Amino acid sequence: MSHDFVLRGGIAVDAQHGERPLDLLIQDGRIAAHLVPGTPVGSGVPEVSAQGLHVFPGLIDAHIHFGFGEKITEYETETIYAAQGGFTTVLGYFLNNEDYTDVYRREQEYARTRAHVDYGFHFSVANEMHVRELAEYVNKYGVTSFKYFMNFKGEEGRYLGLDGTDDGYFYDLLAQAARLGDVKVVCHTENIEIVNRLRKRFQAEGRDTLKDWSASKPAFTEAENCVRAMMFAEHLNARIYIPHLSTRMALDEVRKWRQRYEHVYVETCPHYLTHDENADIGPLGKANPPFRSSDDVQAMWEGLNDGSIDVVASDHVPRKKSTKERPLWLASQGFPGTATILPVLLSEGYHKGRLSLARIAALLTQRPAEIFNLDPDKGSLQIGAHADLTLVDLNKVRTVKAEELGSYSDYSLYDGWDLKGWPVRTIVRGETVMQDGKIVGKPGYGQYLMRTLKSNQGKSQ
Repeated sequence: MSHDFVLRGGIAVDAQHGERPLDLLIQDGRIAAHLVPGTPVGSGVPEVSAQGLHVFPGLIDAHIHFGFGEKITEYETETIYAAQGGFTTVLGYFLNNEDYTDVYRREQEYARTRAHVDYGFHFSVANEMHVRELAEYVNKYGVTSFKYFMNFKGEEGRYLGLDGTDDGYFYDLLAQAARLGDVKVVCHTENIEIVNRLRKRFQAEGRDTLKDWSASKPAFTEAENCVRAMMFAEHLNARIYIPHLSTRMALDEVRKWRQRYEHVYVETCPHYLTHDENADIGPLGKANPPFRSSDDVQAMWEGLNDGSIDVVASDHVPRKKSTKERPLWLASQGFPGTATILPVLLSEGYHKGRLSLARIAALLTQRPAEIFNLDPDKGSLQIGAHADLTLVDLNKVRTVKAEELGSYSDYSLYDGWDLKGWPVRTIVRGETVMQDGKIVGKPGYGQYLMRTLKSNQGKSQ
């Protein structure tokens, strides 16, 4: 398909305007004009029908993990998986003890010829060198977000080859991020000292269910660390992002803190909307944070609806099912998730009256773009933005089958679920990469997103 065309007959959906009939003129891979439906354009411009479909800005998954699948070809498989779910942009985390200059160069060599959708990186900071080089990562590599694991104290991170850190390190990291400006520090909030004691006790008692896994990481261990992270951030005027929030207790603390300090952003994941600690799926459901109580599930829906939660992202980990088929305490954590985010939010959210389409657009497009320095190119239908478009059939019912979605991983939490509302076309910068469940784009079309801080907004390269 040409990069120049008119998209006709769809219902546009975005966070600012909600739903409205709107035709879009696309030129040179960007949105060139908003047209009253049926408005004629120059002869020879192709028309693409969106009749009966809703047109969202291209979806953004701000939380996936590279390095847990097949480490080179995953840039192809996992961006195919993203495109199948209507996602036009993904942001992937790396967790390394080495200099990220080397990581960046290596991963770009893998990604440039394989990615089907646009992509960016988050770096996880784990030693003193990373703090010293933070400005270089921002300015040279366009990485404006950095993850810090509050649980990797002492020897906790040694299994990943990471140095142990402490609150002094966290303090210096936030101070440096604040000096640089609109840098986001992504804080994994978990009081590991309490968790370690409970885990040892439960293992000694032979407890091994998902409910036991949840009990070993009670809500307090998430909420208490949220409070500490927010207090550090306020004191240092830093911007923090709390990923995979899972409990009412933690969400309530965020709500309270935001009354005094605004630079706190929150994400939850689809599995905290659909599964609780009583799920009868054994180690397949092991994640960190764990599945929580049914009341916590309800709290996550409330937070999405009232705006307390900014973003829904997958925490996608493309491991094989065989890594889960072990005793619970030894099973791997996490699971694939990008391709089913939108169907979950439509089927369990929109069609059940929990969320409007405008809120879904905010959670999957506008807010991740604003928070992670992807706007104005990404996250909206504004004139001048990239022509990243997700065309959705709200009434399409499809049974989830992992093998149809393209990930290196070979299962889904939603295998066998009938979900209502699916993307049927994924367009990245004017190019269709997925249509009717088939990948039609070429590997290597996806571009790396060189993000810049708000005062000096850049473009993709």
